[in-house]
Amino acid sequence: MLVLLAGCKRGAFPEYPANYREFAYVTNGAANTVTVLDLVYLRQDKVLQVGQSPSGIAVNPLRNEVYVANAGSGTVTVINTELNRIEATIGVQRGPYSIAVSPDGKRAYTANSGSNSVSVIDLDTRRQIAAVGAGEKPGVVVVAPDNRAVVVTNRASGSVSVYAVSTEQNAPPLKLRSTWGNCPGATDAAIIGDSTKVFVTCSSNRQVMAVWLAADPNEWRGKQDPSLQRDAFLTMLDVGETPMQITLKPDGFELFVSNFDSNTISEISGWTNEVSNTFPIGTHPVHGVIGRDNTSFWVSNFGADMLSLYSIEDGKRVNSVRTGTAPDALAFSRDEHLLLAANAKSGDVAVIRTKGRNGQPELFTMLPAGAQPNAIGVKAFSVK
Repeated sequence: MLVLLAGCKRGAFPEYPANYREFAYVTNGAANTVTVLDLVYLRQDKVLQVGQSPSGIAVNPLRNEVYVANAGSGTVTVINTELNRIEATIGVQRGPYSIAVSPDGKRAYTANSGSNSVSVIDLDTRRQIAAVGAGEKPGVVVVAPDNRAVVVTNRASGSVSVYAVSTEQNAPPLKLRSTWGNCPGATDAAIIGDSTKVFVTCSSNRQVMAVWLAADPNEWRGKQDPSLQRDAFLTMLDVGETPMQITLKPDGFELFVSNFDSNTISEISGWTNEVSNTFPIGTHPVHGVIGRDNTSFWVSNFGADMLSLYSIEDGKRVNSVRTGTAPDALAFSRDEHLLLAANAKSGDVAVIRTKGRNGQPELFTMLPAGAQPNAIGVKAFSVK
């Protein structure tokens, strides 16, 4: 575990050990680059040339590597975070839009919108080991925390594909298990902490779909009720107009949806499959992140050039911070002292102190990125 030499005093920056490194990796969709930002010294470190139209990014939880899905060139770029250099380029299928890494750090999956497929990548050998069919224009891929299922949203066909994961030597690494339709404009997905349910935003019909994910037949839940060993449709939940991203609380059982055209967020209970409430938040909310305290929900308002801070405990917006133009993707630094917002139209990243000099959030600086920054991944580690 990485240990800070000293905790943060109010308004002070943390002090880090000499061997501590932390970088943010920003994909620039219109520049075919990834900008590397040093989060210890708060400066641009490098600009790496990757494939065409980089979109998704994923951080390996166990290795010092970051992976970039290049939608325009059908490849995945492997970045060594210790050296901040490109280590490999892996060919996948056409139009990889998003990428996710398994919890054990051994595989990556891409949703290939140009070929209606999902690629499986072996991160040891750095090659694609399988490609399986999906619906039309698959967009987002997520992996269950227990590593038993992969879920893909298919935007054009308005459906959700659920795949079984296998690590057995002679078994297919990924096998289609079920498909669920009637989710027009299926966009984002989040799997709750115990891996039992997935919630999917249906951006074209103001709803969120909830699907039960099959229980392991060898575990208690599956043994007690064999019917739970199958995927099952649960319900459709009414939220706001054009639900986009869905954000899971760190405790794993409550979710928030950004309703782009209603200027609201909706709160969903992962236990009861119900919408608790819907609140006004800002103009065109698009992305959100929730702090480890499970109470601070930050939302980027694409149409207002600002972030909103929503208190989950109080049920209201409690603060806002200006950014650049059209803030989109968000990411915390490891200690959550900093919040990064990629500004899609101004080509930079707003660096926000979550607790500034007076204990309130404040914009600290703007760091250059590239044309149309669209995703951020953060990696922290210690060097020997």
